[in-house]
Amino acid sequence: MHLPLLLLFPLLHLCLSYSGSSVGGNQHSETSIYLDNITRILDRLLDGYDNRLRPGFGGPVTEVKTDIFVTSFGPVSDVEMEYTMDVFFRQTWIDERLKFEGPIEILRLNNLMVSKIWTPDTFFRNGKRSISHNMTTPNKLFRIMQNGTILYTMRLTINAECPMRLMNFPMDGHACPLKFGSYAYPISEIVYTWKKGPLSSVEVPQESSSLLQYDLIGQTVSSERLKSNTGEYVIMTVHFHLQRKMGFFLIQTYIPCIMTVILAQVSFWINKESVPARTVFGITTVLTMTTLSISARHSLPKVSYATAMDWFIAVCFAFVFSALIEFDTAGLRKNTCQSPFLQQGSAVPANNVLTGTSIIDKYSRILFPLSFGAFNLVYWIVYLTKDTMEMSR
Repeated sequence: MHLPLLLLFPLLHLCLSYSGSSVGGNQHSETSIYLDNITRILDRLLDGYDNRLRPGFGGPVTEVKTDIFVTSFGPVSDVEMEYTMDVFFRQTWIDERLKFEGPIEILRLNNLMVSKIWTPDTFFRNGKRSISHNMTTPNKLFRIMQNGTILYTMRLTINAECPMRLMNFPMDGHACPLKFGSYAYPISEIVYTWKKGPLSSVEVPQESSSLLQYDLIGQTVSSERLKSNTGEYVIMTVHFHLQRKMGFFLIQTYIPCIMTVILAQVSFWINKESVPARTVFGITTVLTMTTLSISARHSLPKVSYATAMDWFIAVCFAFVFSALIEFDTAGLRKNTCQSPFLQQGSAVPANNVLTGTSIIDKYSRILFPLSFGAFNLVYWIVYLTKDTMEMSR
């Protein structure tokens, strides 16, 4: 009775082992068949495919739909008038030659497939330097749908020019453009459109902005046509709207200038007989304003026109210099109004011209603060209420 039971266990083990190996073999066989099918689909797609010809060559226009996702925006250089950003640049088009049928709806392929099919010759018209990232492998995404729709995404770092008019600096704003289109194909062969419409085709997450002197307040998209001697081309344009932050310039320039003008007006309260003290006040404030005006220009390009800051510094310099001229005028009046008794050697003055306060100082104590306050009121109201956003042309 016990002997058959002992023989049953080895037989059961053999059966289980056989069934397990059979299931594993079936799974491996199914995987191999699946991979063979995908390989045959790819080989059939490329069989007779000519990547030198655009989709629909000689027929309808090829439509390339684009959208941009900005991963990092900045920095912006005022001196070079340029900006830098890191983006995912996406392009979508339909190639009837790449239609397929199979067990999968989307073929998710790597960058090796890109060189074997036709891709748009997109370039950035106002780009100075553009980098396609290749670490650790080329950062490219490539997908083929069953209906022949192609999705091609690249990670790029773009350095583009941003024309700036700095007449309202530092209360200025700028619309930095990014322009792209086809390099060789005119509008009769390729047209570009925004894939998600004008409002959602360019995405800039708030955490993507890394700007110190600007606030990125938004972006707008548009398209235009450009005629040249080689044909008419479609140009897609994105404007990134930047508004300058004023904190740095208030601390470094505006407040020191205001304090220097106030310091220059302190000399009106010093007795006119204290010639050394008033001379030091006048010369020191003039030299301080000169230094501030020079340092304020270091972070700007050498433009031929005056900026809003230049006008403010110029007026402050005029107030400081006027305070120095006022002291000379008061001294000249004192010399011309000396008593004849003093001229004859008397030690007693005929009036109080040499003592007390000059009439010019009395008027200056009132007129200088009032006029400087009025200037500041007009200056800040004009520039803070003015639309200073400069649109590039």
